[in-house]
Amino acid sequence: GTTPVNIHGKPILSKTGGWLAAFFIFGNEMAERMAYFGLSVNMVAFMFYVMHRPFTSSANAVNNFLGISQASSVLGGFLADAYLGRYWTIAIFTTIYLLGLTGITLCATLNVLVPNQDECNQLSLLLGNCEPAKPWQMFYLYTVLYVTGFGAAGIRPCVSSFGADQFDERSRDYNTNLDRFFNLFYLSVTMGAIVAFTAVVYIQMELGWGFAFGALAVAMAISNIVFFVGTPLYRHRLPGGSPLTRVAQVLVAAFRKRNASFNSSEYVGLYELQGKRSAVKGSGKIAHTDDFRCLDKAALRLKEDGTNMSPWYLCTVTQVEEVKILLKLIPIPTCSIMLSVILTEYLTLSVQQAYTLNTHMGRLKLPVTCMPVFPGLSIFLLLSLYYVIFVPLSRHITGHPRGASQLQRVGLGLAISIVSVGWAGFFERYRRNYAIREGYEGSFLSPMPGLSAYWLLIQYCLIGLAEVFSVVGLLEFLYEEAPDAMKSIGSAYAAVAGGLGCFIATILNSIINSLTGNEEKRQTSWLSQNINTGRFDYFYWLLTALSIINFSLFLYAARRYKYR
Repeated sequence: GTTPVNIHGKPILSKTGGWLAAFFIFGNEMAERMAYFGLSVNMVAFMFYVMHRPFTSSANAVNNFLGISQASSVLGGFLADAYLGRYWTIAIFTTIYLLGLTGITLCATLNVLVPNQDECNQLSLLLGNCEPAKPWQMFYLYTVLYVTGFGAAGIRPCVSSFGADQFDERSRDYNTNLDRFFNLFYLSVTMGAIVAFTAVVYIQMELGWGFAFGALAVAMAISNIVFFVGTPLYRHRLPGGSPLTRVAQVLVAAFRKRNASFNSSEYVGLYELQGKRSAVKGSGKIAHTDDFRCLDKAALRLKEDGTNMSPWYLCTVTQVEEVKILLKLIPIPTCSIMLSVILTEYLTLSVQQAYTLNTHMGRLKLPVTCMPVFPGLSIFLLLSLYYVIFVPLSRHITGHPRGASQLQRVGLGLAISIVSVGWAGFFERYRRNYAIREGYEGSFLSPMPGLSAYWLLIQYCLIGLAEVFSVVGLLEFLYEEAPDAMKSIGSAYAAVAGGLGCFIATILNSIINSLTGNEEKRQTSWLSQNINTGRFDYFYWLLTALSIINFSLFLYAARRYKYR
């Protein structure tokens, strides 16, 4: 059932897959991440400076876009595992992605799609006196933005799994190749982010918004061509039918037999097909485990069943074990949600901090929107030195052949994220006090010459290290532990966790604004648009406390988890 096939569904006899096929897939992911990060860092500024939306509402709108594009990834994973396969899911949704980027480019290019920019200077923006965008203009922008997010949702859970499918499970080097693949995969993600935070920002500053968003669309179009060129090289896994239907069948069958006893004289045994072939297309058989014993009743075969083999009444052990695995995986990606919250907040809050700081590096002045490139550079550096420094050192400490297990890497990343956000709180307190002391309290868009923005590099680089350990470890963990016919659903867990983090960040911002701000009493919110009168330091320390609680829960879940 797990035999790889070609694009026509025929078992593969010739040499396919391997690193050459994987590199064609890397290009698609690099362009997708370039577009994703290019929109995330530029869209807040576009809405503020061009569409004349308040900074807070612009940030929340972009957070919602990021959240929906990730949380809806389960749809892409479902379609890939159930009907289309990973290749065709990527092919369809990458085209939708390109259409969305083209629509955003038109919005930034055609004057009719944006409000009037005449007599709208920086002072007018600060006072809110610029002509606001018309409702239909915002409707168009949100439509093409969410079309782009929908395209990303279909691609994200499939690309890493499709790349990992290119390696032969029976190979002696399979685990080593898989470990290196996920590191290189995230390296391609990082390279896309670096290009977005540097080249795309430079294009925006020199040539305008239309050229910047157009560059993202062109890069996506080129990556699509590269992906399709590699088609003859790819190995495919047959879709196993609807995973949600199989999950529902197990739950219904277990409920119907909830009163049956394993000790009853009517008990025949747990049902499974004879021979090597599994009842689940695209999956090998899965051995029975003692977890979630209540679900075993779905496979409980009784004398009274007779010839009734309906999967809604009697499921195979493999089908039941699939559901158990999905349930056992949930706590680990759930604990990664807090990391996503921090990453989302950094995308907006750190940019606001950078606007008040001196971004000169010698004679070179870096744009504020380039600042998020530094986590990418730290990730690039770590992944480049990963097998030279980290693996030998950690292998000496842990005794693990790959340096550290997947869960150990996830935990290390979560621990580093606590240090990052804690430092962010301490630096923000110093920055705010400096601004008040030097008379910049009311000038939150004016850089202070005496305070360098490069102090932000500490929190940026730490969160970059946290991201590479946690996200790469999580992707590898979910792919290896997920059932054979649900690999895309397993990978979607990570994307859904990231999306929930974006939503939680938006909700948390709204709660903090409502609890700490009061216009009638002239009480400034912690997240005031004027960062110098707000209390971003308190907010960072709140995130630190939540991260510590989350890390404690992760340690509990990781200690209880048993690898397959």
